[in-house]
Amino acid sequence: MKAPRLFQLTALALVLVSAVEVGWWLLDQHRFAVDKVREMHEVYAEQVVAAQALLDAGTPSARVHALLPDVIVWKNQLATLSPDVDRQLIAEEQRHIAQYAWEGSFFIIALAACIAVIARALRAEARVMQEQESFLALVSHQFKTPLASLQLSLETMAMRPLSPEHQRALIDRMLADLARMESMVTQILESMRLDRGRIELRSEPVDLEGAVARVRAGFEERAAKERITVSADIEQGLQVMADPMALDVILRNLLENALAAVTPVGGGSISFIGRRAAGGDIELSVRDSGVGFRPGDAARLYQKFTRLHSGGGGGRFGTGLGLYIVKRLMQLAGGRVSAQSAGAGQGATFVLTWPGAEPRQSASHGASGAGPLAQGPAGREHS
Repeated sequence: MKAPRLFQLTALALVLVSAVEVGWWLLDQHRFAVDKVREMHEVYAEQVVAAQALLDAGTPSARVHALLPDVIVWKNQLATLSPDVDRQLIAEEQRHIAQYAWEGSFFIIALAACIAVIARALRAEARVMQEQESFLALVSHQFKTPLASLQLSLETMAMRPLSPEHQRALIDRMLADLARMESMVTQILESMRLDRGRIELRSEPVDLEGAVARVRAGFEERAAKERITVSADIEQGLQVMADPMALDVILRNLLENALAAVTPVGGGSISFIGRRAAGGDIELSVRDSGVGFRPGDAARLYQKFTRLHSGGGGGRFGTGLGLYIVKRLMQLAGGRVSAQSAGAGQGATFVLTWPGAEPRQSASHGASGAGPLAQGPAGREHS
């Protein structure tokens, strides 16, 4: 066990023991106060008995009261304890109990806060360890397949001369494998930069229709091969306040995610629909006819390393980081993202919402050139 975790567990055990000790102290002090008052009552009861004995022996009541001032002698020569003394005893008992209750409650609350802080730290550490294990297992699996494919292609080329067509096919497959590995590495690095707040985004008007068109063009060949139709219906003149490179990454991740969801069902459709919402915000819906997901899993889609397999097809490449990056970039841009699905096999809809921008006559900014984020496609998330 690591030293920090051992220290946390030891501290938690000590705090728990301290809380039990404080609770026992409270109980003991309450018992002590009650016993103390009972003893005082017994002492005063003995004084009353003594006073009554004196009265019965013929001692004047004035003399008895002088000897025992806490005893009252009634006209019928009956001795009793003064009501004021009885009230004082009860008040003293309640004062001590209240004092111990306040002091004990303070320590109990302080110890409970310490327990909560330590328990939260332990849960956070356990969650980080689980994420690390999931990450290592996922990366090992995802890198193993393209590496094996690269090795097989190279061994095939080294064994015998190949025809130009066969050689071209092997080269294309190796390039695709390298692109997938590069995409996974890029996503991992970008997720780390987002977690650490090392990405600074610009905020400028970007033409949404043009941004969607550029991303669609980059996936036309793959979509055609998978028998998937990608369409777009974007209102002309819609501009969003965003970083051009971040917008490009968001759209690529969502389109890659949609392709990964539709491919297992043997083809289908993906549509981009852009509209101006109430209040001037811009909404972009990305709908697919893929495997979908259970409605209760919508929140899990954006967690790191989450890859839901609602319709089989679990052999697709992906790190489980694409939608996490989408959500973080939308948050940094002041926007939001939501996901909806009627269930497994019912497709899914992702809705992006940005603050609107006033239309400008000048040409909109594109997603080309160097920027804060890479443009590699995302891995499959919800399928």
